[in-house]
Amino acid sequence: MSILQSLIEQPVCSAGKSGKVLSVDIAVEKTLRAVEAVQDIEHVALGEAKNRVAAVSIHAPMSVPPFANSAMDGYALSTSSFEGGPGVSGEWRIPVTDRIVAGSSEQISLEHGTAARIMTGAPIPDGADVVVMQECCKRDGEVIILNQIPKPSKNIRLAGEDIAEGELIIPAKRLITSRDQALLAATGIAELAVYRKLKVGLISTGNELAEPGQELDRGQIFNSNRVYLNSCLSRPWLEIEDYGIVEDKATTIRELVREAASSCDIVITTGGVSAGEEDHMLDVLKQESAELEVLKVAMRPGKPVTVGKLGHALYLGLPGNPYACAITFMQLAWPAICSTANLKPIAEATYAIADFSYEKPTGRTEYVPVSWDEYDDTGRPIAIRLGKSASASLLPLAKARAIAIFRSDCSTITKGDQITLMPVDF
Repeated sequence: MSILQSLIEQPVCSAGKSGKVLSVDIAVEKTLRAVEAVQDIEHVALGEAKNRVAAVSIHAPMSVPPFANSAMDGYALSTSSFEGGPGVSGEWRIPVTDRIVAGSSEQISLEHGTAARIMTGAPIPDGADVVVMQECCKRDGEVIILNQIPKPSKNIRLAGEDIAEGELIIPAKRLITSRDQALLAATGIAELAVYRKLKVGLISTGNELAEPGQELDRGQIFNSNRVYLNSCLSRPWLEIEDYGIVEDKATTIRELVREAASSCDIVITTGGVSAGEEDHMLDVLKQESAELEVLKVAMRPGKPVTVGKLGHALYLGLPGNPYACAITFMQLAWPAICSTANLKPIAEATYAIADFSYEKPTGRTEYVPVSWDEYDDTGRPIAIRLGKSASASLLPLAKARAIAIFRSDCSTITKGDQITLMPVDF
């Protein structure tokens, strides 16, 4: 008997679904194992590449700078023109025989004992090994007067000192930033290979849902999850197919789920993943021969989150309650979405000091919205708790600066304890 058949045929438990409850870590691991990363590659112009995923590692096709050039306005000359070592004082009169500006293509060779007037960015003439700043010498007609021997190589940008030809400049499977675009432009790259955009289908379930701007009938609420998920997924490397709200009718849900799974890389539904009389998603998944990896997760909120495969599409069934939807998106859906797009999400742990005491049952990881206005002596935020972490609450989430994570084996948080935070903005 498959895990899905077992779920459908067994009596419903008090938690909503029967089946093994997974820890958050195992649920995330199983979700990521179900991912099939996109492989299709397309080429885009450099100007359109920001926040697209690099499909191949990029090595510099040339050195930057491509030639030695002046870092200052001044005079190019050779230190061999002087007797003695760098820093020796005296008076030297050097004739100025040439003038070189940025962009000059003329190949100039200095005669021994002469100097060239040179501008910032101009190529260093043959025979010169130093540029003396114009402020460090005096000009007397066609002669400059120096009172100290300069150090070799001073004020010269050497060829390749910024970027060496062949050097790795953009690793594969990383978002292209505006800084990367500037780097690529400096090496003459006009287009690059990126992975195609990931297509994500969104389906909202529930007869109780109405869209903002509509009139609410008795018993209805506005659909905040659709707005939240659309906003979170508004990325240049993602394409959203929003199927809107579907009524709580198994045949209608099945038709829409089948359509989404046939054309999307990932299908995300909200609501209908518990085991109530009007929660039809599990029946639909069974009828569509879905392979489910995650059915219940030991987390609060978000326990009934469901993850599996619908044909070639990854299925992410998020709870309908808004806070539960947001937490399960952050913890399970977002890492899976990034992995499918060939990205590794950055999840560096940050810490704060609790300015509250809190007791929780063990056995479930709990996610508590927090904020802060003050910091301790080491720079850690002094966090205050917002709201009651109820699965249907939105205001604490909107006010939160982060989400505090209390692991399943934690039962008591005491004021002054260090707590772990995860970012709240996507």
